[in-house]
Amino acid sequence: MTTEIIATEAGDARITWHPAQDARLVLAVSHGAGGGIEARDLQALAHVLPRHDVTVALVEQPWRVAGKKVAPAPRTLDVGWHGIWPALTKLGLPVVSGGRSAGARVACRTATELGAHGVLALSFPLHPPGRPEKSRAGELLGSGVPTLVVQGGNDPFGRPEEFPDGTYELVEVPFADHGFAVPKRAELGPEQAVAIVTDAVVKWVGSLG
Repeated sequence: MTTEIIATEAGDARITWHPAQDARLVLAVSHGAGGGIEARDLQALAHVLPRHDVTVALVEQPWRVAGKKVAPAPRTLDVGWHGIWPALTKLGLPVVSGGRSAGARVACRTATELGAHGVLALSFPLHPPGRPEKSRAGELLGSGVPTLVVQGGNDPFGRPEEFPDGTYELVEVPFADHGFAVPKRAELGPEQAVAIVTDAVVKWVGSLG
């Protein structure tokens, strides 16, 4: 594991690399608006994917590196992601652009322009809680590249059955909320919930070629 600071027009970002020994692609994932790369799903991907020939780059947006508690406007997030991209492609490998929540929106909005090999959208915030009329489906449907959504079955930002038809793949984590946490009464535990996430991503990246 190595860490590097990347200067962007939105400020300094940080990449924590989890390299695969014989990498065939890079999976770059960023955090949401309310947390960092310590999120359980991101850490699990960084642990599991390198064993499947995928180098994982955990990306911290400039606002997070600067110690701010509130994420900036979407446009500023996109500027930061654009600035980080050259560092992600420097290995000469295809790069899958990804993130959780707000980070998933960034990945979708910028995928075509940046030439992403695919998009991984973890807990895509289809709408604000309780506001289904404020749909962000257009961002997801407009990614323009192969896209995998992994969504909690009880995510207040959009349950799987609320998602529109599209060419993307969607994998449900039963009972899980926006952070893939499951209630104690659920039929699966926290480790099983995270395993659904990592298993889905391993299978999907294996299909990308």
